[in-house]
Amino acid sequence: MRHIRDNIIWIFQCGCFVLQVEILMITYGLMFGGGASLAYTPSLVILGHYFQRWMGLVNGFVTAGSSVFTIALPFILPHVLDIGLQTTFQVLAGLNAFLMLAALVFKPLMPILPQARPQYDNTCKGHCLSFWSRIINFDIWLNKRYVIWTLCIPSALFGYFVPYVHMVKYAKNVLGEDANSQLLVQCMGITSGLGRIFFGLIADRPWVNRIILQQISFFCIGVLTMLLTAANAMPFFIVITLGMGLFDGCFISLLGPIAFDIVGPVGASQAIGCLLAMCSIPLTSGPAIAGALYDHLQSYLIPFLCAGIPPIVGAFVLFSISCIKQPPKGAPGSPVREPTEKQNNAAAVEEPKETHKLMS
Repeated sequence: MRHIRDNIIWIFQCGCFVLQVEILMITYGLMFGGGASLAYTPSLVILGHYFQRWMGLVNGFVTAGSSVFTIALPFILPHVLDIGLQTTFQVLAGLNAFLMLAALVFKPLMPILPQARPQYDNTCKGHCLSFWSRIINFDIWLNKRYVIWTLCIPSALFGYFVPYVHMVKYAKNVLGEDANSQLLVQCMGITSGLGRIFFGLIADRPWVNRIILQQISFFCIGVLTMLLTAANAMPFFIVITLGMGLFDGCFISLLGPIAFDIVGPVGASQAIGCLLAMCSIPLTSGPAIAGALYDHLQSYLIPFLCAGIPPIVGAFVLFSISCIKQPPKGAPGSPVREPTEKQNNAAAVEEPKETHKLMS
């Protein structure tokens, strides 16, 4: 507990650097981004260890938290900003510090046993492969279905964040500076939260193909992004953003369950981690490219049309996954379905002494 307290104090002290952009690039940029990734990936992976039948629904509930804060923060932050930017960062740091306490519930069901590693020859290349095999699960990359899914998702996300980043300014350009454009972001947050729970529940149905459901979400997001260019009144903007939020929730809630479906519980942690790492590139560069196009053209027509193309193309390319057969049971990267204790790569040990021995 003392370490947690010291970390919280240090986080609050970092608020005094809010006026130094270089320090913020390290703290709020690199450090916060790295910490957020370390917290987000395990929160999706741990669900597969405890839930199987309702994995889609619990993923929806877990990821819906971000939608709640998307709705609430626009009301709260203006009042906090009136106190000062330093206080605002301290409040946000306090909210994120709660993750250190929440992470205490992330406990494996059984002790984790070491996995058998492939043997390599006693050469420089062999030593290098042996070292990286302890860090990277190469088996998941032998699963062609996972490779296609991992390449398609980031490619489809180049335009995903463009409406989120540029929606407010675009609405003001179309409707005037007096337009309540923040309402659009809140509408997306509301339906995104509902969509994560609703589609998570649907994805748990035995007759539902989760990949096809994700394809539908991508296609609808792409079409709705393009339709933004035709919106000329606030009701049209609200309807479009409500639809975008709904299918955004569908896409987010299915990331974890699809990863477990394709590679199984043993490789799910690295499967989700690698996917999110690759997604960070288009999610970061997409809005920047759209902003550069706007600066050059002084219009959001081309940026929003271009932003809608990648999700639509990605939705069609994902059809190729259905053309590839699932790896046979026991093959590298195959989604082996095992009992709960084996899913955690652990033996079912009832004796406390034996459990302590294995953990040691």
